Amino acid sequence: MKYSIQPYSIQELGKRENQEDSIFPSCGQSVAGDRLFILCDGMGGHEHGEVASATVCEVISQFILSRWHTPEPLGDDLLLQAIDAAYDALDTKDDSAEKKMGTTLTVLCLHAAGATVAHIGDSRVYQIRPGEGVTFCTRDHSLVNDLIKIGEITEEEAKTHPQKNVITRAMQPHQSNRAKADIVHLVDIRPGDYFFLCSDGMLEQTTDDNLVNILSMQGASNKEKVEMLRKVTEDNNDNHTAHLIYINEVKGRMDGEEGKKSEAEGANASSPKSQESPLDLPWRDKSEFTPTSVTVGISKRHKSRGIIMCLLVAVLLVAVGVVAYTVGFANGQAEVKKENITKPQSHKVKKESKKKSEVRKESTRKDSVRKNTKINNDVKPEVAPIKEEKKKPEGARSKIIEKIKEKENEKIKEVRL
Repeated sequence: MKYSIQPYSIQELGKRENQEDSIFPSCGQSVAGDRLFILCDGMGGHEHGEVASATVCEVISQFILSRWHTPEPLGDDLLLQAIDAAYDALDTKDDSAEKKMGTTLTVLCLHAAGATVAHIGDSRVYQIRPGEGVTFCTRDHSLVNDLIKIGEITEEEAKTHPQKNVITRAMQPHQSNRAKADIVHLVDIRPGDYFFLCSDGMLEQTTDDNLVNILSMQGASNKEKVEMLRKVTEDNNDNHTAHLIYINEVKGRMDGEEGKKSEAEGANASSPKSQESPLDLPWRDKSEFTPTSVTVGISKRHKSRGIIMCLLVAVLLVAVGVVAYTVGFANGQAEVKKENITKPQSHKVKKESKKKSEVRKESTRKDSVRKNTKINNDVKPEVAPIKEEKKKPEGARSKIIEKIKEKENEKIKEVRL
């Protein structure tokens, strides 16, 4: 990428007696052709904090600029070598004081592959896009962030914590384990973006929201915005220093979109309404105490959307599968229960039906017997005489016949007489 930029800087003493912040290029000396920006905050309360910050700024800037040529990409190896050289320089300047001198570190380098950011401590690098807000910010290496991470305090409690300014990483001489820088790569850089490097004193009485609102203010030029930042920090107690780099034009962007935005267009960008920083700094979790190299941004915006859509579809399919399996399993269980319930009921119904059928048959049989008995009883008086007649012995019949014959013979004799 090739850039057209407008750099600005702020450096104020605050209510301190000496200035322990250092920046490269020096305040008021940055020009449109600069691509390397460094800011260091000497550790307050330690001896020679200003020596440490100035040493690191000087050594790193000289080491990189003597070996790196714009617009070539800046390799991480070269950056780490520069940081090691700064540590070596601190070792040579160590005066064996009980409290070792030390400093934070922030680096921004604009190059052909995008931007490289490195930091140690609680000085920050912001990328702010008017209309969208904070699109990137470094993570503080601080005690309160560690306490939040382990659940010891809340984010609200961190704002007023008595040790909120205690940092967990710093560049100091003769460290047994030198603090390592977090390194981040940015590729989503657009015309109208701002890069803001600042010491913690710059945010002493302001918030991310105020910072975004100032840089997104309509009708204000970049110089006017710088003055606004200077105005809101004029009552700060600590030293406060900042680099503000406005991206006016980007050529050869990684996503294929090139453009140029004038200062007036940047000033007229839509101002966010009650916008909160997506990173919610400075009260957020810090990164692990290991060197980090991360690429932020994408080559093509539509590619990012495509990946997100694929992930959403995959999640949806998994959810549907889980629901289908759950419903199927539930139905199966219901069928088993229904079968188990139906079987004994069916057997019982059949048994009762069989019993009723047998009762009906027995009732029918008894009714039939009763009917037959009645019929037999009704017919018996008429049939009995006949049966008795038929059962008369032959001897009795012969006697009757003989009597009848005797009577007839007597009548015949009377007639003859």
